[in-house]
Amino acid sequence: MDLFMAAAIAEAEAGLAEGGIPIGSALVHQGKIVGRGHNRRVQRGSAILHGEMDALENGGRLPASVYGESVLYTTLSPCAMCSGAILLYRIPRVIVGENVTFMGEEELLRSRGVIVEVLQDPRCIEMMRQFILENPTLWNEDIGV
Repeated sequence: MDLFMAAAIAEAEAGLAEGGIPIGSALVHQGKIVGRGHNRRVQRGSAILHGEMDALENGGRLPASVYGESVLYTTLSPCAMCSGAILLYRIPRVIVGENVTFMGEEELLRSRGVIVEVLQDPRCIEMMRQFILENPTLWNEDIGV
């Protein structure tokens, strides 16, 4: 398994262990993780701390050139909010763990020139399937349903 997707999965598992939603992400620039995080909406009572947003936040303020040369790894297909951040910061490539349990805005990203690669990683799929089965109300809240 890719080291960076493994880091995103570790973040998702940390979120689950904290009682949150198991979605993790890592922002990688020139072969190094510059930001990583996981969905902390439950833990922080936040409206916006999805995994990708937490990774960007934890990366801190970076020059536009860094984002423009980075790859964002995420365990789940990015929602509209996270895709907006990807587009805003012109992150050119996104590696997605899976889009079986949730299909985000991949077509929007592709239409704007972002390279989106979906791995259909069994660990990512099973972690989300189990979470959604056990926590349907919380999951629906997270995706705005």
